[in-house]
Amino acid sequence: MSTRFDTKIAVLLREDLEPWQRLNVTAFLVSGLGTELPELIGEPYADADAVPYLPMFRQPVLVFQGPKEVLRSAHTRTLTRSLPRAVFTSDLFTTGHDEANRAAVRAVPTTDLDLVGLAVHGPKNAVDKILKGARMHP
Repeated sequence: MSTRFDTKIAVLLREDLEPWQRLNVTAFLVSGLGTELPELIGEPYADADAVPYLPMFRQPVLVFQGPKEVLRSAHTRTLTRSLPRAVFTSDLFTTGHDEANRAAVRAVPTTDLDLVGLAVHGPKNAVDKILKGARMHP
């Protein structure tokens, strides 16, 4: 039985990323949503032998891709709607730890961020509008 959710978790990746970059960016981006929005996290898992596992998102994460312009427009629409978001810029591929990551983002004005990834959570219709022009990741 499929469950319908009123909200959507979405990741938008710039289409020119290498495969390892796509995976890395996606992992980093969704970690931000999980920490800021605890209601998105389900209960812990356990197998039949009662070995415990960490909880995960309680709904699917949809991954999209698009060119740089689509990512920039999606970022602007996300800011306009004040939805929870996480960003990953190209500068973060050259940093080695969290403090350096935050400093790299903080050093660049909003309109000049070289975005390679964006994660957002919100009502389905709002997220769909934010993602206008993007397509599902293959």
